Formats: sequence, structure tokens, C-alpha cells
Amino acid sequence: MRILFNHKLQITAGICTLLLVNFANQYLKEPTYHQALIQSQKMTTASTFNANLAATSLAPVNRQQPAINFTQNNPAPTTFYSVIDEWKKYRYSVDVKQVLSPSQLPNAKINFKQTDLLTVLINTRQYFQEHAEDDPDTQRRGILGSQGVTVADILKTLDFMINVLEEDISNKRVTRLQDADFINKNFRVIKWTANHPDKPQQKRLRLTKYAAFTHPGSHKKTATYNTPLYALKDENKGDKFYTKYTKQDVLSGIYEPGGKEFGKVEPIAYLTRQGLEEALMQGTVLVNFTDGTKAFFNVDKNNGMSYVPGLKATQQKRYWYFKQVDAIKGYGYKIDAKISIKPGVTFAGDVLNVGLGRIIVIESNKGRRKQLQMGIIADTGGAFLPNLHQLDFLAGVFQSQQDFQQYIRQLPEYTNAYILVKK
Repeated sequence: MRILFNHKLQITAGICTLLLVNFANQYLKEPTYHQALIQSQKMTTASTFNANLAATSLAPVNRQQPAINFTQNNPAPTTFYSVIDEWKKYRYSVDVKQVLSPSQLPNAKINFKQTDLLTVLINTRQYFQEHAEDDPDTQRRGILGSQGVTVADILKTLDFMINVLEEDISNKRVTRLQDADFINKNFRVIKWTANHPDKPQQKRLRLTKYAAFTHPGSHKKTATYNTPLYALKDENKGDKFYTKYTKQDVLSGIYEPGGKEFGKVEPIAYLTRQGLEEALMQGTVLVNFTDGTKAFFNVDKNNGMSYVPGLKATQQKRYWYFKQVDAIKGYGYKIDAKISIKPGVTFAGDVLNVGLGRIIVIESNKGRRKQLQMGIIADTGGAFLPNLHQLDFLAGVFQSQQDFQQYIRQLPEYTNAYILVKK
């Protein structure tokens, strides 16, 4: 019996061994459903990572970093935005949560001139409509894209505000857009905290001010008015010859009779040197000519050399060529397309990283009372590309720097800022 039992036991053990080997082979050759799912997830994650890596290399702007699933031992995920400069090159990244956050406007009247804001809103909306294909920068979501804000949301915001203003003005009543409660109910209010790479302690936006100045000038060069404003001739714009010359080259006389580039540009006005520097800085100048005529001139094209923050105006290499216009002009991809803007409701800002047509409310204190002011980003400049810590407020048209300085003393140097997006 013992021998027979051992024999049966051996047979049974052999059969079990064969079954186990076969099961193991099947398991190794054919992954289970869970293994296949895990493998698929690994492949998808790797593919997504590689795709994002490629996107980072090719287009490091206007995107969110891929979401990462952290374990309990790792810190919470953050969303970063890649900031670009005016040449569309990556400069640095910012943690969006430290720049933008949900908020509400404080309970105070919002100041602006209704008809002027309506004009600039309409002009900016028209720019989107007419030049979206010619100017792809209008389609940038910028840092607001991290908040789910699209260009369509910006256009909806402009349309809504235009409709409200037109209705309120036609009914001869104070517009609802000046009521903070109305804004809080109908708009997403996004607080904009300043981000300055060199001044991390700065939390409020710096509010600089600019203006159009009236300057005396002459149609012809004189002993007093000896510094030219030049316009590029249409037939010569294509060869980009003007990108070779600094401001200092231009002022040395290369375009004047006897200069090596004489005849390639047209002098459209002569100012003092101070008048030229102010025109270059402000972008627009109203010239009162000695013959009694007057005209607005606005920057058209520059020589492609970067503006250097902190460098004296007379030492800057950037030079702008001007063109006669019919009003103060703001942003535009070419001179004939630029947005006509109004003082008191226009901000110059970073149109690449913040965006054109963004509605801004700034907050300051006057004594114990809060002051709110509304405007729109409809202008830009070299100092704002990139710049997530500053706005430039169009203050008006002034006869002199003294008048300008006296006016802007009543405006804050730093301000809380909010961006409005229609819900």
C-alpha cells in the first residue's frame, strides 16, 4: 500500500508540475488585462512626455506644462507659463498661481469717461475683426490661457461692454460698468499680482504714465529745429536697409544731403533734439509748425534693435521712423492698421504675454477712499516685451513736461490690478 501510494503521489505531483509550467508560460506570453492596461498607460505617459518635450523645444510659449500625478510624499503640482520677448524667444517661466488669482472688485465707483472708453473698445474690437489673419499675435491667449481664458472670451467681453455702454449712453444714464457690484456679478475678476524677475518682493503693478506732447517744429531744417523725424518711403521698405543703422547713425546725417543713404527716407518734420527724444519715447507727437499748421505723427517701423531698460534715452540704439496720422495711435502690426486710442482709458502693456484687448481695473487709495479706474490694453512698447509687472497709462496731450508732471502727481506709482473677463 505504501509503495502504491507513493507511486500515485508521484503521478499526481507530475501532473501538477506540468499544469503549473503551462500556466506560467501562458502568463508570461499573454499579459493579463491589468498588465496590458499598465503597459498602455506607461506608453501613453511616455508618448505624452515626449510630445510635450518636443513642444517645449519647438514652441516654448503660450502653453501649460503637462499635469503630473504626484505621490503623497511629493509637493502639489504647479502650473507654469513660459514668458517670451518681442522676438518670440523664451525668456523665463512663472508660476501662474503667483501671478493670477480669483478675486472681487472692492465696493467703489469705477472711474472712466464713457464715450472715450466706448471708442477705444470699438476700435480694438474692429482690429481683431479686420486683422486677425494678418496679425497672429492677436490670437495669443498668453498667461490668461492658464485660467481657461480664450481669445473668444476676450471678444465676448468686448462685445458685452460695448453693448452695455451703447445702451446706457443712449438712455443718458451712468453706465452699469461703473458699478462694482455689476462687474462682480457679470465678470470673472482676476487679480494680477506683479511678477518682476529682478524684484521678487514687488507685488503691486508699477503704473507709469505716457502722453502725446505738442512740440514746435518746422517743415524745413533750421538752426533751432535741426533734428529730423523721418518716414520710410513705401518703395524702399522692402529691402530693410534701415535695420543696419542705430539712432546715432541716423542723427549723424546719413540721410541728409551728402550722406550715404540720402534719398531713401523722407524728412516729415524737424524738431529740437529734446522733441525727438520725447517723440521716440511716447510714440506720438503733435507738431505745431512754424507756418501755423499742425499734425500728429506716430511711430511706424523701428530699426529692429532692442530697447534697453535703464539706458539713457540719448544712448539707446533703437530708432523709430514716423508717419503722419489723424489721431493718437496705439497697437497695430502696421501703421495703417493701428488702433486709435484715447487718454484716460488706454493702457500700454505686454500684448504678447498678457494680451491685446484685456480689460484692466486699477485700484489705489486717496486718503481712506479706494479709487478704481478702468481701461483697456490697446497699446504696447519695447519696455513691455516682456513685462508682467507694469502698465503704462495714457494720461493725455500736454504742452510741456511740466504740465505732464503736475498732472500725473495725482496718479499712483504702484497699484493693485484686476483683469475682467465676461462670465
